[in-house]
Amino acid sequence: MLIILTIGDIIGSPGRRAVRELLPGLKKQYGIDYVIANGENVAGGLGLTPNTAKELFGSGVDVITSGNHIWAHKEIIPHLDSKMPILRPLNYPPGVPGRGYLTIEGRLVVVNLIGRTFIGNFECPFRIMDKFLAISTEPAVIILDFHAEATSEKVALGRYLDGRISAVMGTHTHIGTIDAQILPSGTAYVTDIGMTGPIDSIIGDDTEAVLSRFLSMIPHRLNVGKGRVVFNAILITVDEDTGLATGIERICREVG
Repeated sequence: MLIILTIGDIIGSPGRRAVRELLPGLKKQYGIDYVIANGENVAGGLGLTPNTAKELFGSGVDVITSGNHIWAHKEIIPHLDSKMPILRPLNYPPGVPGRGYLTIEGRLVVVNLIGRTFIGNFECPFRIMDKFLAISTEPAVIILDFHAEATSEKVALGRYLDGRISAVMGTHTHIGTIDAQILPSGTAYVTDIGMTGPIDSIIGDDTEAVLSRFLSMIPHRLNVGKGRVVFNAILITVDEDTGLATGIERICREVG
């Protein structure tokens, strides 16, 4: 049996602090084997840098997944093809730096995909997973971070992959959903894990700055919010022999 924690989009230094303070205790409390975290917003609320990635690994994260903001800081790009366990979505065009999946210690495969509805023109995530599963037979435990905007697209992919992989974990919208469940054929699913970042904010960013942009329609850089921080994650238990989920639990903790 494998116990895997998947952490929702980590927002800036407040999110990194929450991971640093809470993750060691959670790993001990639940006997967690592996930790997967979406890290595409950890550097000032947008993108990932080598130093912020190392900070997450130092806090106990095993694999960092990402999405549309992975390219925000150019200094991370050379590291996407290094030994650092960082993923960019598998369905980016051929030849793009980085990789879309990793096998960890021969026990776990982590896959990263990005959606197409309201987010960008990428290769079809459904067909990309078909191709991937046609060549991937070992190990049986496969966890997918599906970074997508539309809830319908996330639910559809979860149903499409039910019984074929261990878990489909939604990220990107930063708003945790209440539908954590094991689907009929044994795949753990949630539409969105939620963010790990400031509570008194608009999806992690400073409230006044976001309101100003909505009201004026003038684009400007947004700052990460301040104050209380929420830690959102999903805990999954998976049978290593079948690759199917046996348990799923939402974890929501607050850091002052």
